Amino acid sequence: MNHIECIEAYKSELQQYSAEQLRYISAPKVWSLGQMYDHLILTALDYLDQVEGCASASEEQAGGKTDAGEKLFRAGAFPAIKIRLPDGPENNPNNLRSRDDLSEGLDQVLTRIAEWEGRLKDIHPNYKVRHDGFGWLNAQEWFSLIGMHSRHHLRQQRELEAAYELAGGSEN
Repeated sequence: MNHIECIEAYKSELQQYSAEQLRYISAPKVWSLGQMYDHLILTALDYLDQVEGCASASEEQAGGKTDAGEKLFRAGAFPAIKIRLPDGPENNPNNLRSRDDLSEGLDQVLTRIAEWEGRLKDIHPNYKVRHDGFGWLNAQEWFSLIGMHSRHHLRQQRELEAAYELAGGSEN
């Protein structure tokens, strides 16, 4: 599944969730479905901002990827493990966004993907922006992260759906 298909699948599946299901938190330090969606949107938009940063760079960057970055891009996917982000407001997604708000956010991601997809080949591969965990990435690599990150959260989405059902939540 490519990045566009993955975002479109999230958008389609979003329509089945009730407000209650989007906001349901099954345990402390576990996100709701709405928080997961908010995180996906904000992360994709951030990665697209980094693509833009690469496009507007004026100097080549010789720096490379970290070992974690090399492994990630060799695999073409995030590892099938739960990744715990550090505590802090920037890593605590919004749990109050409505289904319509989240759908509009996914539309914004799709629009920006379409804006950049055809332009990636024109961005010099040595114009890079540093990622804290993966090292120096060029526009194509930042763009690829959108799909890798979105696919990584598919398992979490299923787990959150199952937790809601196990708690006796009703479907919309």
